[in-house]
Amino acid sequence: EIFRITTKIVHHMSNRITHFEIPSDNPEQIMKFFNEVFGWNYVKFGSEPYWLAITGDEKSPGINGGIMKKKHPQQPIVNSINVENMDETISAIEKAGGKIVVPKMAIPAVGWLAYFTDPDGNIHGIMQEDKNAQ
Repeated sequence: EIFRITTKIVHHMSNRITHFEIPSDNPEQIMKFFNEVFGWNYVKFGSEPYWLAITGDEKSPGINGGIMKKKHPQQPIVNSINVENMDETISAIEKAGGKIVVPKMAIPAVGWLAYFTDPDGNIHGIMQEDKNAQ
């Protein structure tokens, strides 16, 4: 056995990836591409250059995501993980060797969002649902 991964049983929720973000210099072109190839549809979210991507039938396996205007030239595609407690998760990330790169922020009427890097430097998001977030 090369190594063993210890599994921590989480009873509260699944901690599954529930959202992706595709940053683009030209979001309209990217949305047209994914619509033509895969049939994705979009709904503008708020006043920011951000569109929710509906990737298919809600009864089928998979997740929806977002297309956004790139904020940085090297901004990667990011998957966000749904968590029950943002503050506890941030502590666990840091304890395990990760680093918070965008601090916890409110997405009004949706929840809390933060971004972190894993020990390899890959960026991920964490999202805590909270309709009262301001």
